[in-house]
Amino acid sequence: MTTGKLLARLEILEQRVNVLETLPARVDALAEQIVQLRDDMLGAFSALRTETRAGDEETRESLRDEIRAGDEETRRQLRDEIRAGDEETRRQLRDEIRTGDEATQSLMRELVQETRAHMLVLHEDLVERIKRIGEAPSSSPPAGAEAGGAPRRTRAARRRS
Repeated sequence: MTTGKLLARLEILEQRVNVLETLPARVDALAEQIVQLRDDMLGAFSALRTETRAGDEETRESLRDEIRAGDEETRRQLRDEIRAGDEETRRQLRDEIRTGDEATQSLMRELVQETRAHMLVLHEDLVERIKRIGEAPSSSPPAGAEAGGAPRRTRAARRRS
């Protein structure tokens, strides 16, 4: 091998050794960067977890408030619907009661008229019987009288005494 080649090779070797000598410093710097990156990421993840928890709590509170508001609105609507239904039920019951009252009154009027007619017939029959008793010959006992000459007492007369 020639001296020129040898010198060139020696120079290349020195350059490589110089590069290799800087390698531990570069590795140390890289290690520091990795440690710094790890610390930064841990801090960022911790902050992210904290923000997420705070956001979750805020979301929970917001949802609770919305649910409460929705519950109140639902209750209000249900109360209104129940009241409206109650009013409708009351109206229907009033109408049915009025209709029933009118039917009862009509039936009562008919029954009163029938009773009056029946009473009139009974009254006329009684008047006719009284006339016949007054026209009966004095020798025979009046209708309904017993053999002893005294008229027979009716149930109503027996109850009164």
